[in-house]
Amino acid sequence: MLYYTEYVAPFGTLTIASDSAREAVCGLWFPNHKYEFEGLPELPVRNDACPVLAELARWLDAYFAGKRPAIGALPLAPYGSEFRQAVWNILREIPYGETTSYGEISQQVAATRGKASPRSVGGAVGHNPISIVVPCHRVVGANRSLTGFGGGMPAKVWLLEHEGHNMSTFTVPTKGTAL
Repeated sequence: MLYYTEYVAPFGTLTIASDSAREAVCGLWFPNHKYEFEGLPELPVRNDACPVLAELARWLDAYFAGKRPAIGALPLAPYGSEFRQAVWNILREIPYGETTSYGEISQQVAATRGKASPRSVGGAVGHNPISIVVPCHRVVGANRSLTGFGGGMPAKVWLLEHEGHNMSTFTVPTKGTAL
C-alpha cells in the first residue's frame, strides 16, 4: 500500500509519499506539481502516522535547519524507467552546495548506457518523484541558467540560496512553463 502525508516547508506544503511494501520513500512533490503521483502503481492513501514518512519529515527538518543530512540515510524507492532511474542515481551524487548541468549528466549516462541527450536527461530530471532529497534543484543549464523547475522558480532559487549559492552567478528566466 502507498501512503502520503503533507510536510510544511519554508516555501509551501510538500506532499510526501511512501511505499509500505518496500518500506521506502517513493515521492516528494511541491505544491501544485504537475507530476504528483505520476508513475505510482496506485494512488496513495493519507496516513499521517507512517514511520517512513516520519523519517522523511525528520530528514527535511534537518535539511531546512541548515544541516546536511545524507541522502543515503533514507530508504528511497522511486518509480520510473531504467533510464530515469539512471539519471536519478546521478542526481543523488551531486554534492550539497554544488550544481551540474544537463549536458554533464547526459555524458555520465552515455558513458554507461550509450547515447543520452541533454533533452532526454531534462525529461528525467523533470519527472524526479523525490524532489529535494534527490536534488534535481542542483541541475542548471550549461550557461548557468536556472531552467524550468517542477516546484517553481521561487522554490529552486530558495533551495540554491539555502545551500549557499551566490545567485548572481545564475541567470533566472522570466518566461517559461515551469517558473
